[in-house]
Amino acid sequence: MSRGPVKPKKHLGQHFLTNKAVSARIAEAVKLHGHDGRVLEIGPGTGALTEFLLAREDLTVAVIEVDTESIHYLRQHFGELDDRIIEGDFLKLDLTELSEEPLAVVGNFPYNISSQILFRVLEYRNHVPEVVGMFQREVAQRVASPPGSKAYGILSVLLQAFYDIEYLFTVHENDFNPPPKVKSGVIRLTRNATAALPCDEELFTRVVKTAFNQRRKTLRNSLRALWTEKKLQTDDPIWGCRPEQLSVEEFVALTQMLA
Repeated sequence: MSRGPVKPKKHLGQHFLTNKAVSARIAEAVKLHGHDGRVLEIGPGTGALTEFLLAREDLTVAVIEVDTESIHYLRQHFGELDDRIIEGDFLKLDLTELSEEPLAVVGNFPYNISSQILFRVLEYRNHVPEVVGMFQREVAQRVASPPGSKAYGILSVLLQAFYDIEYLFTVHENDFNPPPKVKSGVIRLTRNATAALPCDEELFTRVVKTAFNQRRKTLRNSLRALWTEKKLQTDDPIWGCRPEQLSVEEFVALTQMLA
């Protein structure tokens, strides 16, 4: 299928995927974890991935796109989508209004909003049991990194609290038009069994963000500005750690201490 005259737009962070084998692998990576095959593809562009999602008889696909030129192309070339082409911004979409049932979020995500997409997914974590997405490789590695690695950070902790995350494969720059300046990585997030954290979740998020915003400091020093000296002067060895050393469970324990 020809991908037509749609021009990738820099301000939208568009890099159209041209390698069909990569598109097929991403589509195959959707495992129907916690949903009945409902899929929302973000930023389909000219439908390189859409084509392979639609080929799966066990999926019901909707797409959301902000680029009017791409929407026109999709309506011309993917008539089977019918009224399941949504013109709009995923970051402003109420997923529960789109579908009463849980759904998977899939896409070759624009690099410039990929972290925002993940934070939005986190807001709807009880409605989005699975995510299969392509990101700038650095972001994909950060999300999937375990404690102790240099890449481990805010996104890692907040997402791993509620999702099991797998780094699936790397995608070369030349598999896109135009080629990005960096490699890409495909990851899969599957919702874990954690319904809620055993701590104040707003405080948990604040602790994680504050700690990693000064990641070279020990927790005693990075959190000093937010909590009283008395709470920070316990003998618990956790205070001498740096944030990348702590697991999700240890951040929960830290939050409980500071509550």
